[in-house]
Amino acid sequence: MTDSPDTAQDGMDADMLELAERLFNAAREGDTGLLRTYVTAGVPATLTNSAGDSLLMLAAYHGHADAVALLVELGADVNTLNDRGQSPLAGAVFKGCADVVRVLAEAGADPDAGNPSARATAAYFQRTDLLSGTA
Repeated sequence: MTDSPDTAQDGMDADMLELAERLFNAAREGDTGLLRTYVTAGVPATLTNSAGDSLLMLAAYHGHADAVALLVELGADVNTLNDRGQSPLAGAVFKGCADVVRVLAEAGADPDAGNPSARATAAYFQRTDLLSGTA
C-alpha cells in the first residue's frame, strides 16, 4: 500500500513544522551550530514563526549575541518587525542585553524602528546607555 498524495503532503508538512520548531528553539537557545548548518543548507535566515518572530528576534530577545551575529552574517534583516511591531533591537534593549544591542547596532539596526522603538524602550526603562553610539 502506498501513501496517497495528501498523506505524503501531510507528512512533509509535519516534518517541515518540526524542523522549523527546532530552528526557533535553536535561536532561543543560541545554538549557532544548528543554525549555521540549516541556514547555510538553504533555510532562509529570515524565517519567521506564526507571531512574526524571526530567528534573529528570538536570538536577540534571549540574549545570544553570537547567534545574532551569525544570523546577520547569513543574511537576516536587523530591522524586520514581528507581528506586534517590535524590532530585534527593541527586544534586546528591553531585556538589557548590551552585547546583543552592540551587534545589532553595528549591523545597522534602526533604533527608531518599530513600536515601541528601541529608543523609546531605552528611555522608558532608563537604559539610554544601551543605545549610546547609535544613530
